[in-house]
Amino acid sequence: MAMWIQAQQLQGDALHQMQALYGQHFPIEVRHYLAQWIESQLWDSVELDNPAEETKAKRLLDNLVAELQKKAQVQGGEDGFLLKIKLGHYASQLKSTYDRCPLELVRCIKHILQSEQRLVQEATNASSGSGSQAMDTLSQRHQQINQAFEELRLATQETENELRKLQQSQEYFIIQYQENMRIQAQLSSLSSLAPTERTQRETTLQSKRATVEAWLAREASTLQKYRLDLAEQHQKTLGLLRKQQTVILDEELIQWKRRQQLAGNGGPNEGGLDVLQSWCEKLADLIWQNRQQIRRCEHLTQQLPLPGPMVELLSKLNADITDIISALVTSTFIIEKQPPQVLKTQTKFAATVCLLVGGKLNVHMNPPQVKAVIVSEQQAKALLKNESTHSESSGEILNNNCVMEYHQATGTLSAHFRNMSLKRIKRSDRRGAESVTEEKFTVLFESQFSIGGNELVFHVKTLSLPVVVIVHGSQDNNATATVLWDNAFAEPGRVPFIVPEKVLWPQLCEALDMKYKAEMHSGRGLSDDNLVFLAQKAFSSSSNNSDDYRSMTISWAQFNRESLPGRNFTFWQWFDGVVELMKKHLKPHWNDGAILGFVNKQQAQDMLMSKPNGTFLLRFSDSEIGGITIAWRLVWNLLPYTTKDFSIRSLADRISDLNHLLYLYPDRPKDEVFAKYYTPPLSKAVDGYVKPQIKQVVPEADGMLDPDGDFDLEDTMDVARHVEELLRRPMANQWNSQQS
Repeated sequence: MAMWIQAQQLQGDALHQMQALYGQHFPIEVRHYLAQWIESQLWDSVELDNPAEETKAKRLLDNLVAELQKKAQVQGGEDGFLLKIKLGHYASQLKSTYDRCPLELVRCIKHILQSEQRLVQEATNASSGSGSQAMDTLSQRHQQINQAFEELRLATQETENELRKLQQSQEYFIIQYQENMRIQAQLSSLSSLAPTERTQRETTLQSKRATVEAWLAREASTLQKYRLDLAEQHQKTLGLLRKQQTVILDEELIQWKRRQQLAGNGGPNEGGLDVLQSWCEKLADLIWQNRQQIRRCEHLTQQLPLPGPMVELLSKLNADITDIISALVTSTFIIEKQPPQVLKTQTKFAATVCLLVGGKLNVHMNPPQVKAVIVSEQQAKALLKNESTHSESSGEILNNNCVMEYHQATGTLSAHFRNMSLKRIKRSDRRGAESVTEEKFTVLFESQFSIGGNELVFHVKTLSLPVVVIVHGSQDNNATATVLWDNAFAEPGRVPFIVPEKVLWPQLCEALDMKYKAEMHSGRGLSDDNLVFLAQKAFSSSSNNSDDYRSMTISWAQFNRESLPGRNFTFWQWFDGVVELMKKHLKPHWNDGAILGFVNKQQAQDMLMSKPNGTFLLRFSDSEIGGITIAWRLVWNLLPYTTKDFSIRSLADRISDLNHLLYLYPDRPKDEVFAKYYTPPLSKAVDGYVKPQIKQVVPEADGMLDPDGDFDLEDTMDVARHVEELLRRPMANQWNSQQS
């Protein structure tokens, strides 16, 4: 309820914006009387593009209606009687409106809550920014944009006022012109009068005509000046519109798209489109108003032609304003939810496209259809050059047509592709060492619609982020590398889909850290020491100084084309193996700080040498993809564990099984760190059966340990080799034979 309390404190334009969120689709009274209940529900847990979530949405709708009915029943007194009827009516209305489409109710309420939160936050920032505290950069930028809109609104209102004055002046001019024509007709008819009367009447009419003609001459000059001044004002307004549109489309929208691309690498969510949509709608409204004004000026000029350059001026203004609105419409046809960037054939996938100005321009009155096709990198280049690629595609997508739907609650016009599937793909000839997982495609979304009663017809298209098509799960690793490199290092406005062949090491570190933190769902990313370890691996270097790597570059080939020295896998394949292992089995231990991970065998030995016996640490295997090993004070390393091992017995249980492991480096008792993850003891046997239990053991060879548990350093290499062979068998079944 805290949000609603704050929302009620909004003032001025923010209050009007908040009130505009409500209507028949969701009455503000429902928000008010169910504020606490509404804010306590998990609206964000419902995936709007997943039809399977409809049951959850239906439950929320039913609960909302029940809460409204309950609230209606407890109303009493004279005023309560009316409120009881009103709330009961709203309950029936919401049930009727959303019963067949409960996901739309969730979409509506999510939009309302997000918008309220944004308005409250903006108001808070504005109030804290007054006085000694400066507004943050985002608020300042938004304030500048809003100020520019206010300037445009005033300029458009001024030209509207001037246009009305011009119209009134011209109408009066036409009346006087008609009067002059009447006088001329009267003069022509004097020939039938007697000479004396004719002379008298003629003198009067000629004097009157001279006066009117003099006024018409002066007024024609004034009208022409009015027209030129108005055209000049429109030119200035169009300049301001272009400038504002550049800020919104070429800066704000491009930044949103860049955030969307980085989100594919695990970056922060790109954020909603509410603010951008409201700006684009304001632009559309102002552009359309100015276009209508220019059209009216053209009509006035045609109605009363006067000597001068007005026809050419208005023609240019009309062409300019059409270019501006065309740029706005085509640029605001965007992909709200990208298709997966690693796309497996014969697998269902989804995407959402929207037209940010669709609602404002009434495109939804005749809902357009959107088509999706997959195209190659070369076809994408040709598209952006406006070369003809009609009917060309590089594969076949099933369920690739969708009609755009208008969502009244949010004012958005969007098409939700929920069940697309790539049936087949046609690959191009690869270049040099390029593999199939380096080949990039894109999903092209295109549509056609008109605005202004078929006055303007637009063919719009937008390209998805590059996708890599795979046919088998084993290709996922290398395809992800291609996507990560592209998302991280693509330049805005590039030719599809060019990326640098090499980048600075710190740039790659930033991308790897972003990916790692996202997969771990943790603020604990890669430390400087971790990144030094990775640099040593990538460059086959022994330097421990991070400064040595700051100016070094790493190429795509070093990243995921060439195998690491002495290995049969690349740098990325090793790193991705670590990420997959951690994500599936060891995420809690990483977030607890229990896994050092990025430590080589020699470093582990040096770190443990000065520690008490039984001290151990966990490090990633250098020799096996997705492997982690236990190194302990006796300077032995267990054969690495992989996902397969942890699917049998967890890391915590394995550590519990090994009695030689006492302290997690540097000095934490192992039970203090891992006990909360131990599997509880097995329950007593049921029906006379004893359930077997799997435990890990490390066999001890005769003479390998002395009475204190230390290794005898005088043991021969034969014993060491014998132990190594034994350690290759880390698992053993131990059966409890206790009687129930």
